[in-house]
Amino acid sequence: MKAKGLNKGDTIGVVALASPPNQEKLKIGLDRLSTYYGINFRLADNIYDTNGHLAGTDDARLQSLHDMFLDDEVKGIICACGGYGTPRIVDEVDYDLIKNNPKILWGYSDITCLHNAIRQQTGLVTFQGPMIASDIGDSDSEISIHSFEQLFDGQNITYPSHLLPFDSLVNGSVEGEIVGGCLSLLVSSMGTPYEIDTNGKILFIEDIGEEPYKVDGFLQQLKSAGKLNDAIGFIFGPFTNSEPNKPEKSLTMDDVLEFFITKLDKPAVRNLKIGHCTPHFAIPFGTKAYLNVDEKLLQIESGVDFR
Repeated sequence: MKAKGLNKGDTIGVVALASPPNQEKLKIGLDRLSTYYGINFRLADNIYDTNGHLAGTDDARLQSLHDMFLDDEVKGIICACGGYGTPRIVDEVDYDLIKNNPKILWGYSDITCLHNAIRQQTGLVTFQGPMIASDIGDSDSEISIHSFEQLFDGQNITYPSHLLPFDSLVNGSVEGEIVGGCLSLLVSSMGTPYEIDTNGKILFIEDIGEEPYKVDGFLQQLKSAGKLNDAIGFIFGPFTNSEPNKPEKSLTMDDVLEFFITKLDKPAVRNLKIGHCTPHFAIPFGTKAYLNVDEKLLQIESGVDFR
């Protein structure tokens, strides 16, 4: 199920479902997107709230999500930032409400748990993309800002491998639904009703602040749970700020990825600029993708509907 695409003049809901956004960067990001796309914004009631590492109470953050899906004037929902705390509200989300009021939901990092829960509970396509305060307000990257165009034109997306990294891990080509997100969030969902389904799917993975030994453990858990065997291909984004504290006593990140992925002999690429990075190229989750490693080609079906 795809949400309707956006038009100039539409109102976009801005939510803080995890940690509080940097208010100065939030304003900069809102101004940049408003100027570029001619859209208006409706800020969630908790957008200025702080509760320790959270943007307000769990109830307030949950209610803000429900409010945006219920508000007929809001045509799409973009997260201000990630951080920590979104998994605390996943059990309480009204998935029937979302299914009956499908809208664009855009974010990444801690929002990974919502991407998978919403898609698997409702069938709604969601989007991994740069967020307003933490990305757009922090950098004027043209590629990051242009990533939102896919919400307005309904065109299929092609990763610009002529401009951004696209490194081979396992050659070959594959076509299937793309799913995934931030690795640590994918692993933390294991054993819950919302653990990721990778069966017959292309699995996207990225993360930040996790050293190679941690990524090794995360991938081992996915392997033991059958998630790597079930997948038909792999796309790895960046592992940002993940250099080992003691390099002489650590495997490299490439060592870890090669150990778990190459023996599966399924098409795989790494170092794509999707995730915790600048620029940040946005992709939908839940649509068909075609990956051709040899030709450095990643094409993904549009995640919005203009019918």
